[in-house]
Amino acid sequence: MLTVIEVKKIAHLARLGIEEENVAAYATDLNGILSLMIQINELDTTNIKPMAHPMDQVQRLRVDVVTEENQSDYFQSVAQQTENGLYLVPKVLD
Repeated sequence: MLTVIEVKKIAHLARLGIEEENVAAYATDLNGILSLMIQINELDTTNIKPMAHPMDQVQRLRVDVVTEENQSDYFQSVAQQTENGLYLVPKVLD
């Protein structure tokens, strides 16, 4: 169970600004979440198959077809500087 002091420390480490009057409510909420996680952890999932999505759905895929015209020459013609198909930009870090 998290104490008010621990919630303040967590908030400080996470750089969260929690007003003093809300710290107790955060502690209650976090303890509720942790209690739920403890309950879930106690469940026997031995014969449960892992799933990527709670709804057993199949991803609809489409054929990967190029639908746009290659306009790289046009875009590079209006760029300030290019070299070998790359855009040259000013140096921002040393």
